[in-house]
Amino acid sequence: MVNVGLLVSIEAKPDRADEFAARLGSVVEIVRAEGKAVVWFGLRLGPTTFAIYDAFANDEDRQAHLDANLGALLKAGEELFTGPPTVQRIDVVASLVPGE
Repeated sequence: MVNVGLLVSIEAKPDRADEFAARLGSVVEIVRAEGKAVVWFGLRLGPTTFAIYDAFANDEDRQAHLDANLGALLKAGEELFTGPPTVQRIDVVASLVPGE
């Protein structure tokens, strides 16, 4: 069951947006191997606006995911983003996930 999540908002530098989109596409394999997220989405909301949404069964898995990956995201941000990403911890009040 999905109970908690993360919503990460990212604004890429205009000349680096396509590069970030490509990097985001490769991150899914890292998240899959980690095994903590129940669902994970890398989203492009506009030409330079991105978001990551992932959900977890519990806060321990969410924190483990953050501990393992937030540093890499912040490091990528130094060269690819206009500013630091916004990371919001969210509670999931309803979900439709295959297999549940």
